[in-house]
Amino acid sequence: MKEKTLADVSTGPDWLLYVVIVLFAALSVILLMGKGAWLLAGYNTASEKEKREYDEKKLCRVMGGGMALITVLLMIMERFEDVLPAASAHIFGIVVLLDCIVMCVLGNTICRK
Repeated sequence: MKEKTLADVSTGPDWLLYVVIVLFAALSVILLMGKGAWLLAGYNTASEKEKREYDEKKLCRVMGGGMALITVLLMIMERFEDVLPAASAHIFGIVVLLDCIVMCVLGNTICRK
């Protein structure tokens, strides 16, 4: 019996994933340029005193790098959905979760002044 691929188990239109990839790529570029701190939940609602504790540009770049990794993973999943086994979705999910954890840790360590 043939192993199921991502294409076999995915539902929904492909154009929707393309829209998400373009949106994530645009957000990644904005954040990697050190702009867009207003996009960061928690930071944009922090008081001025709390914001002074962080290097805003570095924080944006860390979050942009994490977003870029997620964007690349989505592109890989879309491009190779006919080849990748269905179980690879679990691996990609774990990588995204670890990426989010690393972004949180780096955001609260190296991004502090």
